[in-house]
This record gives sequence, structure tokens and C-alpha cells, in this order.
Amino acid sequence: MRSALMSGFPSVPTDQVTLANWRTGPFNKWAFHHVRDVVPSADIPNASGDVWQLDSRPSDLSSLSIEHDGVSYSIETLLDATDTDGIAILHRGKVIFERYANGMTANTPHILMSVSKSMTALVAGILVEKGFLDPKQSVVSIIPELRGSVYSDASVRHVLDMRVGLRFDENYLATSGPIVEYRKSTGWNPLGPGETPSDLRGFLTSLKDREGPDGGPFHYVSPNSDLLGWIIERAAGKRFADLMSAHLWQPIGAQNSAYVTVDRFGAPRCAGGICTTVLDLARVGQLILQGGERNGTSIIPPAWIDDILANGDPAAWTAGDLAPYFGGRSMHYRNKWYVLRDRRMALGLGIHGQHIFVEPAKELVIAKVSSQASPLDANRTEMTLRFAEAVSDYVGE
Repeated sequence: MRSALMSGFPSVPTDQVTLANWRTGPFNKWAFHHVRDVVPSADIPNASGDVWQLDSRPSDLSSLSIEHDGVSYSIETLLDATDTDGIAILHRGKVIFERYANGMTANTPHILMSVSKSMTALVAGILVEKGFLDPKQSVVSIIPELRGSVYSDASVRHVLDMRVGLRFDENYLATSGPIVEYRKSTGWNPLGPGETPSDLRGFLTSLKDREGPDGGPFHYVSPNSDLLGWIIERAAGKRFADLMSAHLWQPIGAQNSAYVTVDRFGAPRCAGGICTTVLDLARVGQLILQGGERNGTSIIPPAWIDDILANGDPAAWTAGDLAPYFGGRSMHYRNKWYVLRDRRMALGLGIHGQHIFVEPAKELVIAKVSSQASPLDANRTEMTLRFAEAVSDYVGE
């Protein structure tokens, strides 16, 4: 039965998606592909006359099986079990599997959550190649307003690799504290009675608490990625949405415009607010497989892709705060991408079940978006990782 969410004119109160409930189940099943109806956004235009046409070569994946906790899952039952809204699998540049559910279509943008971080860092890499940005630069040399904050001594590299010594508890279920104030500053949470509106850049300048030196263990802090968006804008002198459109979205031949949520002053939520279609997300993965090149033109610098795959610090990862979610796999984190080192598979991951997997050796891309009720679900994360590994083994046979 189709959901009744937002189906009336107006919907009955119990079916209404609001700023207060849009990230909670079951409301996220509608909200995650209608984000701009809930939160202000900025368009990231594509080039409608230059769409990268992806050939389709459907493959029978019915024999694919994933074992987890003593249960065997087919691809269809796994997609259901992980609340998948849309998925596209590309092998050797062709779409071998594509499915949509819950009102999604091939032309429906879906929020990427923290896969947004990975997209933002690709834009950063392009700007590094063009000379606008240097990872060795200090943050305050680009944004002097951050002197006196926790970012006073941090470099752009520390921001890219989540190795800023900031004290910040990324507790998605918290009902008070810095993460709630952070979300209010981005326009993702409603204000309480009598509260004064804040903004994202003001929130970033207010961060002062430190738990260790910069360059220490991997420490996952979403505000670092919003800071990267501010760094990009300040370094290039243009809005992030315009930079992503000009340097990535149009050159890649995206089929649809993307968009990013913004605060009340237009600051982009680069840590989690980018919304794209599944196939356009897959196009990004395919571009990475092609060394950043399309039609003979370099878009993402090959050196940036190589840096992602080869140059993270596995010791910093192991000592960090997300390693337990990945089942002891040999990993590193670089330029806001996770890497499974044994497979040289690059991953972008977001809460509530957003994923992109890119494995150059197998010429494999998996783009998957979901509306899981829980932000962080270790069980479903492991299921999805096993699924990606199983697909990799399948296409490699």
C-alpha cells in the first residue's frame, strides 16, 4: 500500500511532514526525496544539452546471495531489509541493475546525507588542481574569522581527513546540546519558543572546545565538512552550488539538476544536504573509474583520485571513532572518502542508508539511497557492505 504521507490537500496532521519530523521514520520515506519542500535549497544546474547517456545491459542477479547473522538474503530481500529507495549498479560503464521504490523514479533527487561530504571533496580536488586551493594551507589563511576557534591551527588537510582535534559528539539521537544547535543553525531543526535564529558560519566560528591535537586519530565531525564548503567558497570567490555545477555537475553530463540545502543566509550544508538522482550519483562513480575523465576532458584530477585510494592513514582510522561499524576491515579515510584497502574500493556513506561504492579493479559502481528509520544502524551497514562485496565478487567471476 502506498504511503498516505503528504497525500491530502492538506494532509491530515498525522500524515504531514514537517521540519520537526522529516528525518524520522516513517516521515523520512517521503521527505528524503522531497527535501526542498521542507528545507531551503540552492539549485546545482546540469547541462541539459550534454547528458552522459548510460547504456543499459540488465544482468540477472537472482543467484546473488548475501549471508548475514545466519540469514541468506537475495538481492531483492536485502534491498527491502535495508529500506532501499533507489539503486543503480554499473559494471564496465553499463547499467546492469536498477530499482526504485517508495515513490522514487530515475529522475527523483534523493538526499545523500554524508555522501555529500564525498561530493564536496571532489569539488575541492578540482579547485586544488586549478590553483584555487592547497591542502597544506591553514584554515585561517583562507577564513580569518576562524582565528580563536578550534580551527585556529588546523590545515585544509586536517579538515579533509577528519583529523581536527575538535570536541564534538556526533550523536544523531541527541535532543539537546551542540549537535542540536548545529542542526538549528543549518535550518534542519525548528527553533524552540523564543529562540533567536542562528546560522551555519556563526556556529562554526563558535566552536572552541578541543579534545586533542590536530592530525591525531580520525574523528568524525560533520561541521568540518560544512567548513570545507565555506573554504571552497572563500577560496574561489563563488557560491558552492555554482562551483559544483560549473566544475562537476555540468562537465559530468548529469541528467538532472542537483540541489543542496542552505541556511537562512545561503550557506550550503555540504556535510549532508546534497540531493541527486541515483543515476547521477552513479555517473560520479563512473567518472572516478575513468580516472576523472569524460570525452577526453579531465574533470576530477587523476592525482586526487589516486590520493583518495592510496594515501590515507590506516593507523588514524583504526584509532578513530567509526572503525567498530566496519567489522574490522582494513580501511583508511582520505579526502572524505572511506577506502576498503584490500579491494581498493572507495566508499561514500551517509546516515539512514546512503551509499556509493567505487571499485576500479572491477569497473564497478553501486549507488544506493535509502530511508532507514535509524540514523546509524550497524546491522544494516554490515549488510550493505557485504552486499557490495558480494556484487564485486559476482561481477569478477
